[in-house]
Amino acid sequence: MPGTADYEHMLREVELRVTQPRLAVLSAVHEHAHADTESIIGLVRQQLPKVSHQAVYDVLRALTAAGLLRRIQPMGTVARYEARVGDNHHHVVCRSCGAIHDVDCAVGAAPCLTASDAHGFSVDEAEVIYWGLCPDCTPESS
Repeated sequence: MPGTADYEHMLREVELRVTQPRLAVLSAVHEHAHADTESIIGLVRQQLPKVSHQAVYDVLRALTAAGLLRRIQPMGTVARYEARVGDNHHHVVCRSCGAIHDVDCAVGAAPCLTASDAHGFSVDEAEVIYWGLCPDCTPESS
């Protein structure tokens, strides 16, 4: 797990100022993959009790734009954030409890899927979401 010095280096690498809210958000997302904004705010406020909702939203937006975080939003759910970026992985989501887990590409490299007709687009990423029931929500067979 990265530490404060690693987060400082990450911010400097993408030419962002090192601030306490940015460090706290990076730490929260690295420690809690797929956390929603409200959860991240709660985690950040454990370190910085006076940080505003807007400050956390602004930091999430800046870190996502800089490529340090990835924002995902499976249909029917709130936005979630993760620190695993740049590898074009996918997700599996439980229809019952909403649990989310990473799923690596089954074949090849990014975008690991080929569009049947890209309509002239230069495709560099493919997003797949698998839906089902997690082990805790799957009824036991009798």
